[in-house]
Amino acid sequence: MNIRERFLATMAFEPVDRGILWEWDYWEQTLREWQSQGAPLVQMDETVNREGGGWDPFSMALFPDLPKQNGAMLPFELDPGLRRVPVNSFICPRFEYEILDETADTIIARDERGHIRQDRKGQISISNIIKPLVSGREDWERVKAERLQLSMANRLPDDWAKLRESYKDRDFVLAVGGHSGLAGFYSPARYLMGPEHLMYSFYDQPDLVRDIMNHLADLQVFVFDHVLKQIDVDLAFVGEDMAYKNGPFISPAMFREFMLPCYKKLASLLRDYGVNILFVDSDGDIRSLIPLFMEGGVTAVGPAEVAAQMDVVELRKAFPRLQIIGGIDKRRIAAGKAEIDLELKRKLPGLLSLGGYIPCCDHAVPPDISWENFCYYRQRIEQFT
Repeated sequence: MNIRERFLATMAFEPVDRGILWEWDYWEQTLREWQSQGAPLVQMDETVNREGGGWDPFSMALFPDLPKQNGAMLPFELDPGLRRVPVNSFICPRFEYEILDETADTIIARDERGHIRQDRKGQISISNIIKPLVSGREDWERVKAERLQLSMANRLPDDWAKLRESYKDRDFVLAVGGHSGLAGFYSPARYLMGPEHLMYSFYDQPDLVRDIMNHLADLQVFVFDHVLKQIDVDLAFVGEDMAYKNGPFISPAMFREFMLPCYKKLASLLRDYGVNILFVDSDGDIRSLIPLFMEGGVTAVGPAEVAAQMDVVELRKAFPRLQIIGGIDKRRIAAGKAEIDLELKRKLPGLLSLGGYIPCCDHAVPPDISWENFCYYRQRIEQFT
């Protein structure tokens, strides 16, 4: 089986020749540390925003291959990573990135989304929004009219015709949405308004939040409809990041009111085109929202952060047909071989036999995981798959 066949069979809970060997992502600092420890790697250009030094949802790479140096062999195997259709379903045209202030550790900049934000250099993290793009109705109407129009102008790359041909008869996994275009509803609203202002606005400006999310749904349906008329994809990828270790940032009732209609609209379009996998990436503990995500058409979640009580064994018991990617505790990988063995032995045999599961670190691999421990962890996964 090639990776596409293996992925589709795994997500359909069907037999496969072996498990999928993917990793979520890596901190830039992790790659530097591994190089200093003798790893045959080069840095990945798409791991972080090279201009701002922080997390960039337009270029973020998930499920990547580790970049080898001079053709050096790694002591473990990874399958080719997922590819995304490079369509922009969010702010278009993007703003010009501009550095406003810089220290040894941080950068303050106006980013591609129009925020003034502060980032920590060399780390994948959510930016500190100093001044959001949208504060109220007047800002929203202006941004909606200028940069969130239901138009395909400048949303596809110049080589779209060539790319479209390359997607035919492919042997790799292809996704629409995700960080390449920022699909979803909570996260795009957060990027427009800033996290704190959005939270207050659910109460202070509910009609504005509802209008923003409904328009985002209309925009994504418009853009993806245009794309899916021309190509087929294997899944849709949505990034939300709407929870922390103690639970989601909004209640299930708020999700039902503001977000569920948007998910139903998006999922309906995807099903019309035969896209049966809708994956939601969210940090934190989203257990109370999973039934609502599934009601809205979501079929898969990740990265299942263990520190946030997202235990993949328990998730499988609670949601037998939920597809899961991630769930291997990064803290156990950092702790060494004995802890790695305990972690994998508890989770992999049962989950891999049931299907619908792809094991990897429960978020981007942090720098406290040594190259030696990472190699051991990946080699052990190969033995289980």
